[in-house]
Amino acid sequence: MLSCTPFLLFDGNCAEAMTFYQKCLGGDLTLTKLGDTPMKAQFSPEKYNRIINAHLKSGAIEISATDWMASPDFEPKQGNTYAIFVIGETFNELKRVFDKLKDGAEKDRFQDLHDMPFGIYGQFYDRYGLQWIFKGP
Repeated sequence: MLSCTPFLLFDGNCAEAMTFYQKCLGGDLTLTKLGDTPMKAQFSPEKYNRIINAHLKSGAIEISATDWMASPDFEPKQGNTYAIFVIGETFNELKRVFDKLKDGAEKDRFQDLHDMPFGIYGQFYDRYGLQWIFKGP
């Protein structure tokens, strides 16, 4: 069966971001540094501490990520074309995770959890520039 997992690109702070997400969401986190893989021969030594693969699994939630490796040939740009969509069964379930993840969130476009015609809704960009969207019953 196919599944969909968000894949996130960071610019040197992948381990920090994914560790923060694990603290908020729980689960198991695997971090693999470039320097610990055979791929290191393809890159300069200053990139050896970057994360080549990160994977967080917490129940039905899975997030994969990496640090940007293509610089300086191709520079990363934060965009708003991606989000992590969190669907919950109760307000309290959503609120518990929402309140942890909003730590350090940008104030622009922040919407606390609130009732909408289609159910509970909230959204924000976290301290790493990633957009989180929450929906409940």
